[in-house]
Amino acid sequence: MDSKELAIELARAIDSKKGRDIKIIRVYDLTTVTDYFVIASGTSTTHVGALAEEADFQLGKKGVNVLRTEGHDGKRWILLDYGSVIVHVFTQEAHDFYDLEHLWADGDTLPESEWRLPETEAEAQA
Repeated sequence: MDSKELAIELARAIDSKKGRDIKIIRVYDLTTVTDYFVIASGTSTTHVGALAEEADFQLGKKGVNVLRTEGHDGKRWILLDYGSVIVHVFTQEAHDFYDLEHLWADGDTLPESEWRLPETEAEAQA
């Protein structure tokens, strides 16, 4: 699975659990750290934890394991590092404060139409 496909799978996993403000930003022209960021919000610390766990679970079923995680203790900002893709799941307050979309505004945001499943297909996968 290439980095774009990985980012899409992660965004879909988060979307399946009602993640909010989901963005996929291609940053490989801007940094050597990763190729894509997947950024999302949850409605509470419990929801943030559930979103991160679902992403990890869904990718694990496909044989892709997270390399490193951070933030599970406080659950205001959980980071999942897959090497070529880094996932940031925030509470809304932390999302607004850190504003990674603004920080990485020079990156290319993948349109939702390229990653979001139609409702009927999303329901079938659930």
